[in-house]
Amino acid sequence: MGTVWRAEDTVLGRAVALKEVTFPPGVSDDEREVLRERTRREGRAAARLDHPSAVTVYDVAEEDGIPYLVMEFVEARTLSEVVRSDGPLTPHATAQMGLAVLGALEAAHHQGIVHRDVKPSNVLLRSDGRVVLTDFGIATFSGDSSITSTGLLLGSPSYIAPERARGEAPGPAPAPLQPRPTQLTSGAAAAPVATGEPRPTAPACVPV
Repeated sequence: MGTVWRAEDTVLGRAVALKEVTFPPGVSDDEREVLRERTRREGRAAARLDHPSAVTVYDVAEEDGIPYLVMEFVEARTLSEVVRSDGPLTPHATAQMGLAVLGALEAAHHQGIVHRDVKPSNVLLRSDGRVVLTDFGIATFSGDSSITSTGLLLGSPSYIAPERARGEAPGPAPAPLQPRPTQLTSGAAAAPVATGEPRPTAPACVPV
């Protein structure tokens, strides 16, 4: 959730992606402060991610109470843009893309981060073949609730794992053969890529 701009790091002289993290309507002042602190923590954790398919987070800043994530600027099209303009990916390309995204998610899990919005518009495909998972702005730590105290579910409903939609805390799968929530959302994100049929869309935060 939020708005992303291309910006310039005037100290280092490089292009960066600057994301303003916005909060859903109806959130209380106390909950806004909790979400701001969570963004700061997640930004620090995401900055430690070291994986070629995870976007690099450089800094977390705050202006007038609004948190901003300063990230690597990736010159690329989103996965949804590629499918919309070029058609479905081949099975081989879909598998390669999925493995790259799963690798980024696994690296995030090692830092205790669960990405809560894995969808085609948050996957970037560079012309050199690099796949980059972006938008850790509403990620959460393992054990955190997916639902705010006001009853809002954060994330894109079309790509949310069933246990998260039920309000259960994200985390490792309880059984060896049961997929993790982000593996389910990765599959949901890959399905329209292979078929060319978009999933139904819904707001990024919904009452439950």
